[in-house]
Amino acid sequence: MSAAATEVEEAAETPHPRETAVLFGHAEADRTLLDAYRSGHVPHAWLIGGERGIGKATLAYRIARFVLAYPNPATREVQAAKSLDVPPDHPVARRIAGQAHSDLLVLERTLNDKGKLRQDIAVDDVRRAVPFFGSTAGEGGWRVAIVDAVDELNAAGANALLKVVEEPPQRALLLLVCHAPGRALATIRSRCRRLALRPLSPDDIAKAAAAALGKSADATEIRAAAEAADGSVERALMFLSGSALELHKQLTTLLDKLPKLDQRALHTLGDSLSGTEPATFAAFMDTINAWLGTHLAGGAGKITRIGPVAEAWEKINRSAREVEVFNLDRKPFVFAVFDALSETTREPVE
Repeated sequence: MSAAATEVEEAAETPHPRETAVLFGHAEADRTLLDAYRSGHVPHAWLIGGERGIGKATLAYRIARFVLAYPNPATREVQAAKSLDVPPDHPVARRIAGQAHSDLLVLERTLNDKGKLRQDIAVDDVRRAVPFFGSTAGEGGWRVAIVDAVDELNAAGANALLKVVEEPPQRALLLLVCHAPGRALATIRSRCRRLALRPLSPDDIAKAAAAALGKSADATEIRAAAEAADGSVERALMFLSGSALELHKQLTTLLDKLPKLDQRALHTLGDSLSGTEPATFAAFMDTINAWLGTHLAGGAGKITRIGPVAEAWEKINRSAREVEVFNLDRKPFVFAVFDALSETTREPVE
């Protein structure tokens, strides 16, 4: 779970994937996992890839719940199942939602001694997977681990995870959520069954956002956020938090003008970001990273050189982490971001 997602959950009081019973838009992936499980030869490790906020962690929790609730794939109940649905009032579902199931290990970023979310998944947490899989399962014989997300492992953490992936015990299931599978360790990728999830349609995003927010949500605002979310429920929920949707509109206008810079609009944007809630800053960064990601993937014609885009991505995100960690003024950061993007989009002089 990303820091941005955590902030969105807190701001909008949306459920965590471990509490989310319904998955929108990924019936085919759901069926793939179900068919593999009931075949009796389910791969021990899955790399569930796709953009942020499209349901990868929700899908991982769905198969984890199903396996722990129905540990024998040969039973009539499993063989007749149409999906990975487990009733929310099932004892396994309740215990997973309460983070109280001893046969499920979740590796994600945690708070440090100062109460701040770590930048990486702690390597000591990853190393817990070795004794976890080495011990006897408490109930149905399965041990399941979810890594959310592989992208948030540092080098030591990735190597520690590799040891588990390379030597899995019997009846072990590793579910590796990954936002950019191509950047994961090749040795991890080669030992996993890969399952790619596509961005969601605006209709599916609107349904998922409405389900997460409940009856109090405004249908018109949800639709506007879904249209702007570029396939991501997480992004739509960001836009529905505070003034984030209006911020996205401002950003889109400024990004469309690059390499030209509208100084007055940048001053206004910088002022609006100063002192705002964390979810709004997260929405700012998400929009910037989505724009960069589109250009890195070759999905836009404004930039023809990939190298400068990658450099801008690293520089901007490194600076963003410093802004958050040290609580720095956000207005200079906004100008620095757009200076970097302007330089990136400017055609080189021959």
